[in-house]
Amino acid sequence: MNPNELNETLLRRREAVRQGGGAQAIERQHTKGKLTARERIDRLLDAGSFQEVDPYVTHRHTAFGLDEKRVPGDSVVVGFGRVDGRKVAVASQDFTVIGGSFSEAQAQKVCKVLDLAVGAGVPFVALNDSVGARIQEGVWSLAGYSELFWRNTQASGVIPQISVMLGPCAGGSVYSPGLTDFIIMTEALSHMFITGPEVIKTVTGEEVDFETLGGAHTHAAISGVAHFVAADETDALATTRKLLGYLPSNNVDPAPRVTPTDDPNRADPALDALVPPDGSLPYNIRDAIDRIFDLGSFFEVHAGFAPNAVVGFTRLHGEVVGVVANQPAHVAGVLDIDASDKIARFVRFCDAFSISLVTFIDCPGFMPGTVQEHGGIIRHGAKIVYAYSEATVPKLAVVTRKAYGGAYIVMSSKYIRTDLVYAWPTAEIAVMGAEGAVNILYRKQLEREADPEAVRTQFIAEFKEQFGSPYAAAASGHVDDVILPSETRARLIAALDFLRDKQAAPLPKKHGCMPL
Repeated sequence: MNPNELNETLLRRREAVRQGGGAQAIERQHTKGKLTARERIDRLLDAGSFQEVDPYVTHRHTAFGLDEKRVPGDSVVVGFGRVDGRKVAVASQDFTVIGGSFSEAQAQKVCKVLDLAVGAGVPFVALNDSVGARIQEGVWSLAGYSELFWRNTQASGVIPQISVMLGPCAGGSVYSPGLTDFIIMTEALSHMFITGPEVIKTVTGEEVDFETLGGAHTHAAISGVAHFVAADETDALATTRKLLGYLPSNNVDPAPRVTPTDDPNRADPALDALVPPDGSLPYNIRDAIDRIFDLGSFFEVHAGFAPNAVVGFTRLHGEVVGVVANQPAHVAGVLDIDASDKIARFVRFCDAFSISLVTFIDCPGFMPGTVQEHGGIIRHGAKIVYAYSEATVPKLAVVTRKAYGGAYIVMSSKYIRTDLVYAWPTAEIAVMGAEGAVNILYRKQLEREADPEAVRTQFIAEFKEQFGSPYAAAASGHVDDVILPSETRARLIAALDFLRDKQAAPLPKKHGCMPL
């Protein structure tokens, strides 16, 4: 062949690759309201930045008619490109090719690009839409999963890994997303489950539909598997781009900084009246977060799961920080099993990628009851104190109101090595609330009083003054300063600037044994 013929052959082959499973399969994908693998990549990445890898790889199996279904590129499109100018690696499952089923060839391609991402120090994004393992390949498909799971684990804490669920994900295939840092699910289109409704009905007799079993809202609100829920594919990919804007490329590079436009000395007087004088009344901690950090920068994570805790990324004078807070607007901000898992996981991610932590505390303690005790609240609650104690990034804490008992300790207290702890004038730091403490400490004396309620009121006031005020904690050094709420922004900015080059030398060991 002459050069022109060779070039024309290459262009024809490229077009065949772009067609995936063919025009009819693409049309079926569109009829379902879903984009193709390549259309998704085009929407995720900056225009014209995608560079494909392994477009001609095909499977090598012949059983069950696979010979007739051999397509260049097989069932996934992989490569690299840019998001807002920053490098990123991507793997997009192609449902038009044998339902996007995970094959030996797909594993080969995804593992290669994940290896490249780790080597280059760039985030990895998986766009998932697949019926699961390619059962026609038997153990070869399973071995491919094993290779991917191993790489997900090795890459953990080295580069950010994001899974975007744009279709079904069942059986063993759910564990690759489960090993990544963030999962974004799409309403109506995406489902995740180990066993489908038919199997569950056969084994247990339970009737359940796909949405209830493993839909986006189920995993966002009940299981905690999903970190974000998107309205559609466009929203899911936009959410992915937004998330990447808060994350460093790897565990050595800093998170992307933006030029600050918000006054670092801005003092919002509304903060000074945010916490109600009556300690039993709720308020929304998001109001504090929104007013203290750079305006409009808060990006909440796991918003639908364990609403008694709030976590997310935000910016402080242009720099990314991780925020953890109790939410007094939901069950008084008490810590339970789900909130403990939510907080511990987020803290560990931030520490792995050198993102400073700011914690707001208003918590009356751990959730009481047999459901929590039998569910392992001791083990789950221990995850929080482990995560904070293990974290070596700059850590700041602000006690806004209640910091009682074990909850005070685990929520980034001074002696689990939080660098600076501030308290608002409304802070109450004690083993327990004044009312409960008085009932225990003065029980016998109150029984002898002619007017026990009047005496109890007096004892409560005295207890709050002696043990519950922030000044008692400040006098002992448990709190570094008592500040006006409106001063919080400026104080946090100054503190993080001071701690920017913090050095930590943990004890030499292979790794600790977190109470999982």
